[in-house]
Amino acid sequence: MEETTRQVHDARVLAIDAGGTMTDTFIVDAKGDFVVGKAQTTPREEAQGFISSARDALEYWDSTPEDAFPGIVSGVYSGTAMLNRLLERKGKRVGCIVSGGLEDYFRFERGVQTWLGMSYSDQLHVITHHHNEPLVPIERMRGVRGRIDIFGDESIPLYESEVESAVVELLDQDVEAIVVCLLHSYRNPSHEHRVGEIAESIKSDRGLNGEVPVFLSADLYPTRRDFPRLNSTLIEAYAAEPSRGQLAKVAEETTKAGAPFELRVMASHGGTISTDAKELARTLVSGPIGGVVGARHLSRQLGISSVVCSDIGGTSFDLALINEGSIGIDQTPEIGRFLLNLPMVEIESIGAGTGSFVRIDPNSNRPSIGPDSAGANIGVCWPEGGVETVSVTDLNLCLGRLNPDYFLGGQVELDVERGRAEVRRQVADPLGLDVEEAAAGIVELFEENLRVAALAKVLGKGYAPVDYSLLCYGGGGPLHVAGYTAGVPYADVLIPAWAAGFSAYGCACADYEYRYDLTTDLKVEDGASAEARSEAAVELERAWATLRKRVDDEFTKAGVPLDKVEHSLLVRMQYAGQLNDIEVSAEGQGSELISRVVASFEEAYGKVYAQSARSPELGYVITSAIVTGSTPVEKPTLPFEEERAYRPEPKEVRETWWSETDGHHETPVFDQETLVAGAWIEGPGIVEASSSTFVIPPGRKARLDSNRIFHMS
Repeated sequence: MEETTRQVHDARVLAIDAGGTMTDTFIVDAKGDFVVGKAQTTPREEAQGFISSARDALEYWDSTPEDAFPGIVSGVYSGTAMLNRLLERKGKRVGCIVSGGLEDYFRFERGVQTWLGMSYSDQLHVITHHHNEPLVPIERMRGVRGRIDIFGDESIPLYESEVESAVVELLDQDVEAIVVCLLHSYRNPSHEHRVGEIAESIKSDRGLNGEVPVFLSADLYPTRRDFPRLNSTLIEAYAAEPSRGQLAKVAEETTKAGAPFELRVMASHGGTISTDAKELARTLVSGPIGGVVGARHLSRQLGISSVVCSDIGGTSFDLALINEGSIGIDQTPEIGRFLLNLPMVEIESIGAGTGSFVRIDPNSNRPSIGPDSAGANIGVCWPEGGVETVSVTDLNLCLGRLNPDYFLGGQVELDVERGRAEVRRQVADPLGLDVEEAAAGIVELFEENLRVAALAKVLGKGYAPVDYSLLCYGGGGPLHVAGYTAGVPYADVLIPAWAAGFSAYGCACADYEYRYDLTTDLKVEDGASAEARSEAAVELERAWATLRKRVDDEFTKAGVPLDKVEHSLLVRMQYAGQLNDIEVSAEGQGSELISRVVASFEEAYGKVYAQSARSPELGYVITSAIVTGSTPVEKPTLPFEEERAYRPEPKEVRETWWSETDGHHETPVFDQETLVAGAWIEGPGIVEASSSTFVIPPGRKARLDSNRIFHMS
């Protein structure tokens, strides 16, 4: 019988999300059935957490990685090693060559970057405001004269003697990489290319062939805004290049288990790329991206056009919107207090998760939550974690909403008495409250903050929550979703049974796709002649040809036949004189191409803002050309089972504190694995799975549909 079961589950798709707290593995078989595995993240050796999580998942199918991996055809990874390397300042020793006079880039920063990630009070007070610690100190910054102007013409020839001196001095300082970023090189890369040639020549003379790589911003990220371009190229050298080692170890683990597929990585634009991709910094933020991509895939299968994506992990609360089945792209995102020019799915992150620390201010006697977190160490209730400060998880444990003997399916045992004692000492006694009253009050405050953030995301775009369904996922999402949706009239509230591994699921839903952008700044006047439109079309098509070659080169390197690659041509566009552009698709040839692009932009602008806000008399600027290339990959399908309305029997009853009004309740606890489609649960109730806990408070109901998605009403 066991052998038959193992044959039925023919594993086909593997996706991994190594988050800051937990590593989730999502494995799908040929029928669309799936399992979710969970293990604690191992930041120093992510491969260990991955293989432990994969073993945990496959145990449900009475299988092992060695048995299942040989049949898997698609594998996608997302992790935190690269981002952690950047945040912890543990990257390569890098030297930079910039345009003469701009050697203080990282000491002065630029405009908004110096304020990123700081609280409002810290922004106001000079005493608490501080600049980022430079990734490259001034001793390893070198300026060289020469200038390409804004039109791409050479106004000052490159001083090659200064380039030679700069390279020699940096090599004498034992740099491990050299980054080159010159003004307006996205228009004309000739100066940067010449710097690269000189650097390679000097390296060759020193016998350094293959060592001290040179990173040119014009080749990697050829878009306007020199400071974000410098940051992106620097992160490529500083954090992405050394992270290839972590990815190689993960790939090695899959190979050891007999996997025949090439491991891919989730990229910031919502597609997946090879671990050998030239621009690996595009994978700097990958886990939260996977969740949004999974939400888009799920919403299309369910026929839902507008979705609020909400992801609660151990360290953060991530929000994104899906409008008419599409996700937004931010051209200059902010990551870790750095402005970048990496196209990234629009996500807003708040430092509030189930591991967030809870403190009582001794002066005001008011509670504060986060933004720092226990992360993978859970809270004071897990003595092995070494955490001394109470976390949100400790509060939920005190309220009886978490099972101390079934955390992570019993992999981790929590100490209730230790948790209660610390909550009493650190939180309840300073507030003059009982443990349950204090814990419930702060959890309510925590959920109120999340509720306001999610609602603001919708209202801030000019929409109403009644037009949106809210999708909840992440390890802590089902635990708190009732709290942060209370009183908000969403069209529906959906909680997938695999919510804890949803970001990994999203990685499995992503296309194998490369995306490249190039600044164009093509001006198109309103009512331009056919000749003028044709000239603009020629310039646009030339830019697309350059980008298409870059896309094709990456697929060729990965061994993908080009006849399997589907290309999409897009532009970013704005009215002349405006600051924000919009991304639209493009098709056609000659003057007809420009006419269609303008029509697409006008339609999109009216949807994003208002029909009355359209201003064609200003003229148009095509700010960027974009090419994406994708090739088909096997993706998970939704599970399906016939619904039958019934009220399931609980596996046990647990005393749980809900609120000061409701007090303690004898709360039925259900095993998620035994629930079948059509199950109705009326609150209070708790649904336990090995990877998450779904809480249904008094006054709320939940129904499990045929796709194993809970709907809360």
